[in-house]
Amino acid sequence: MATVISIVSYPFLPAKVGGQKGVALFNNYFSKHLQLICVTTKKNDPSAAPDYKVLNILSNSQLRYINIFYFFLIRKIIKKNNATHLLIEHPYYGWLGVLLKKFCGVKLIVHSHNIEGLRWKTLGKWWWKILWQYEKWTHRNADYNFFIHDDDRNYAINSFKLNAAKCITMTYGIEWDKAPSTIDIQRCKDEIRNLYAIKKEETILFFNGAFNYRPNIEALKIITDIINPILQKQNGFLYKIIICGRDIPVEITSKKYTNVIFAGFVDDVGLYFKGADIFLNSITEGGGIKTKLVEALGNNLNAVSTKLGATGINTNWCNEKLLLSNDNDWYNFVELIIKSSSIKKDIPPIYFEHFYWGYTTKKAADFINA
Repeated sequence: MATVISIVSYPFLPAKVGGQKGVALFNNYFSKHLQLICVTTKKNDPSAAPDYKVLNILSNSQLRYINIFYFFLIRKIIKKNNATHLLIEHPYYGWLGVLLKKFCGVKLIVHSHNIEGLRWKTLGKWWWKILWQYEKWTHRNADYNFFIHDDDRNYAINSFKLNAAKCITMTYGIEWDKAPSTIDIQRCKDEIRNLYAIKKEETILFFNGAFNYRPNIEALKIITDIINPILQKQNGFLYKIIICGRDIPVEITSKKYTNVIFAGFVDDVGLYFKGADIFLNSITEGGGIKTKLVEALGNNLNAVSTKLGATGINTNWCNEKLLLSNDNDWYNFVELIIKSSSIKKDIPPIYFEHFYWGYTTKKAADFINA
């Protein structure tokens, strides 16, 4: 059995938002198939990961990314545990991973969550090309490359000139392998309608995200300032939009938007994923797979998304429950919302074959053990 030392260079335990959950859940399920030891920063709580060993020994300082002494520290951990593989999240510790691979004889795995250079390009950073070159170098020196979706995998194979046999899609996942029951969904719908005095004839539209992240704020502004006014002009379509998530800007929540409910941070967001009718994914920038869209569809929720926002999710897996709008075509987006309100189909088993953590991490473990 492989022994993997995983380096996570930022706080993720306890996991609260999508990116943190992606790492925490990947580690939880991956550790069921091999021995996993996670080396991470001091701000992490090891008790939040009972299924594998966590060593929260890295500094919280930004200088941790260039601390050469970590080579000696992690080399000692590799030798003590007879580790066979070293896994780094993102390419930022590429220099460290390559050094440890060379001097410790471990296989290097790079777990990519985006093509980072391109993500920073979309956010307007002038130095994106420098990062892109470093990212390319890191992946080319890896023995195995995990990518968040097929588009990133294909891009990296072609643009970084990678060996396709060393690359696999390791997507963000969900913890259930079938849709919630009809009874559970109806219970959640009734609870939400009672909580916010939403009428039975009103369609419940839903958006969720962490609003300390610019793409999510921009997507929210599109919903409140563009999509909602267009919806109001659609005769006979009754609806309410519920917005959940941390750090919604006060300049947005302080305004009075017709038909918009700002629920903010909620203790049980699963209630909304099950009880809403349509998930809105108006993302127009940023990279990677949109974790909330994966969760929404996995809860048997209909969804309307921009094409960019649905990257990594094949509509053929969704039984017509995911409708895609051209990016920035908000009249088309609204047309699809109305169309989606009449779709009564269920998410099919093939969806879970691609997104259930239990299936995807087993595939990844088999890949590095082959």
